[in-house]
Amino acid sequence: MGFQSQVLPEYVCKLRKVLYGLKQAPRAWYGKISEFLVYNDYSVAPSDSSLFVKAKGQIVRSGEGIFLHHHKYSRDLLKRFGMYNCKPISMPMELNAKLCGHEGKGLEDATVYRQLVGSMIYLTLTRPDLSFAVGVMSRYMQNPKKPHLEAAQRILRYVKGTLGQGVIYKRSGGNTLAGYCDADYAGDCETRRSTTGYVSMLGCGAVSWCSKRQPRVSLSTTEAEYRAAAMATQESTWLVQLLKDLHQPTEYSILCTVTTCQQYVWQKIQCFMLEVSILKCITILSRRKFSREM
Repeated sequence: MGFQSQVLPEYVCKLRKVLYGLKQAPRAWYGKISEFLVYNDYSVAPSDSSLFVKAKGQIVRSGEGIFLHHHKYSRDLLKRFGMYNCKPISMPMELNAKLCGHEGKGLEDATVYRQLVGSMIYLTLTRPDLSFAVGVMSRYMQNPKKPHLEAAQRILRYVKGTLGQGVIYKRSGGNTLAGYCDADYAGDCETRRSTTGYVSMLGCGAVSWCSKRQPRVSLSTTEAEYRAAAMATQESTWLVQLLKDLHQPTEYSILCTVTTCQQYVWQKIQCFMLEVSILKCITILSRRKFSREM
């Protein structure tokens, strides 16, 4: 219904200038809100122009730390899609499961599938363990099949067995920033593109995570792992600058580790980096894409 005045309920607001729908609308709104925030002693973070910081001393918290979760949202999600009484499982996806977009019977109403996957995407804000499975399901939003719906319902069964999980940030966790990454090789059945996965840890708590299909086809496992390492390095570079903007003391010993079943893969990547100076290329790419000071 919108805003209604308690003094003059019969009055309406007069539109003085239209912003919505114009190409310059986002810039105009950003200029207006940034002017207000800067006037109230906020400063724009160099690492992210949409982040405004106001430092007013140290915030003291009691207890062991902070625990972020979506317990109520998860239960409501199970009830909404009729999976509250389902049998829980311990894995969101079957091992070595391969889904294709053209196999299986089409759904009569794809709206339910899109609503389910969209709701689970929001759940990944506090559930890094769901990022890969939900990311795979989101690839088939346009034309989902019955196997895709069954795989999405399997994720709900996993959620049922892990309702109490989330992300915890302990007071005694330390302030060391570490990044871990991994990649599969040609895991997508249709495009044969690999999938990058990384997580950035601040102390003992995860602060950033992602599971994303790589933009190009990798010709080897070494190339797929290198692309994952490059993406994790970019994220770590941005997080270091972001923590500086938030006035948080951090140990800047970034550990970018590739975890694979075959340990020699990372050794190949290191040799590849030394031969063609890939480490220098990663640094340049990270600064160009994420540093606002350049």
